[in-house]
Amino acid sequence: MPPRNPIPTVDIIIEMWDRPHRPIILIERQNPPYGWALPGGYVDYGESVEAAAIREAKEETCLKIDLLDQFHVYSAPNRDPRQHTLSVVFLAKAMGEPVAADDAKTLRIFELWQIPDQLCFDHNQILMDYRMHRFQH
Repeated sequence: MPPRNPIPTVDIIIEMWDRPHRPIILIERQNPPYGWALPGGYVDYGESVEAAAIREAKEETCLKIDLLDQFHVYSAPNRDPRQHTLSVVFLAKAMGEPVAADDAKTLRIFELWQIPDQLCFDHNQILMDYRMHRFQH
């Protein structure tokens, strides 16, 4: 029997560099689990996590992003209610006007002090860690 491993995913914290305070993009998911989340998705077989992050950002926001840094890896077995995933989270920058596409029902640009309380998956934790990181620099 082959080993069961977590499914690799990526999530992207996209900072809008052409706006004051570098707000970030959240998408409202079209598929379960419903709610607000960071753009992201599954890594395809034969694809690097960096390529997956760029692809997922383009598919969900119609923006070309520049990856700035690999932020953290989140791998708690219960982070996704559907199955055990691990997410490589990237920090990225973009400019322009994002448009919701693919499995993003809608999207919104949020200042860090306006982010909704309940996000999908473990994205509350990711954004709490991101705030700590961003305001230490």
